[in-house]
Amino acid sequence: MRVAIIYRYESDHAREVLDYLRDFSRQTGHAIEEIDPDSPDGAHFCRTYDIVEYPTMVAVDSEGRLHNMWRGRPLPTIREVSYYV
Repeated sequence: MRVAIIYRYESDHAREVLDYLRDFSRQTGHAIEEIDPDSPDGAHFCRTYDIVEYPTMVAVDSEGRLHNMWRGRPLPTIREVSYYV
């Protein structure tokens, strides 16, 4: 299972996302993949999963099937996301 968060690094929500990623890593021992929607790969990922709001967190399996998506703020609880890692 792949869990990723899509956000703009230079934005008003970046600090909140970085704090969340740090806390998630400390509490679970796992990392969440970070995707920049302005990069070519990030833009393709956003088109594939119809992501237009940031931050957005997704849980995708190895075949690319979407299992869950959390859009905008507030960010999901660490417990909700840790189920997918």
